[in-house]
Amino acid sequence: MLKIYIYNEMKKQNIPEVVSRLITEEEIIMFQELKIKIEELNHKTNLTRLISGDDYWISQVFDSIWPFKIFQNINFDNKKFLDIGSGCGFPGLAYAITHPTSEIYLIDSSKKKTDALKSLIKKINFQNNIHVINDRIENLAHKSSMRNSFNIATTRAVSNPSTVSEYILPMLKKEGLGVLYCGKWTYEASKTLDKTLEILEGKVIEKKEILLPRSKGTRNIILIQPKNLCPLIYPRKIGKPEKNPL
Repeated sequence: MLKIYIYNEMKKQNIPEVVSRLITEEEIIMFQELKIKIEELNHKTNLTRLISGDDYWISQVFDSIWPFKIFQNINFDNKKFLDIGSGCGFPGLAYAITHPTSEIYLIDSSKKKTDALKSLIKKINFQNNIHVINDRIENLAHKSSMRNSFNIATTRAVSNPSTVSEYILPMLKKEGLGVLYCGKWTYEASKTLDKTLEILEGKVIEKKEILLPRSKGTRNIILIQPKNLCPLIYPRKIGKPEKNPL
């Protein structure tokens, strides 16, 4: 009966097959539940416009989870995971659904958004231990309890690769991974990122490019890693990484 229900729901919502191939039936149900709860919160708080049809299933769900499926040589389970600028929960909550043994930290400077995230977590039966923090990453990165303590750190739709690298690298353990979500990737962008990573004592370890399904554009994922611990002066004071990228 459960499989019939899921199949009917997938047909009704037109869930793309490329999404259903990546996740389990139970995860599909959780993503459907997350969609409903975000829609409810959207009436009170303008969290996101990407909540209907392909906007949700491709631009939110698929785009959030495919990087953690495509690198077959990397184990992304049972990690301490940081999502910077989590917004309405993508990719952080999407990763939580597909990696239930990981500990999740969701960071956002907007109290409106962190309050919404706390509400979502209360209403949905996540298996993870999930922490929601309302603060700027430029502050948190200089706290000893947070710095150099994550296996995975990511940020999506926040800023340019150089700026987000300055946010991410100080948070990673020596063997940790930073996951950068980028659109089209150019030679110039690659050289700029290399220059920034040299300053931050980091390196690119892998890159993947795909065309998102249903004509949702080009997506590049850049994996970065510390070569050594990031110099203590980074990230710089609030606003500086955004206004003056390295």
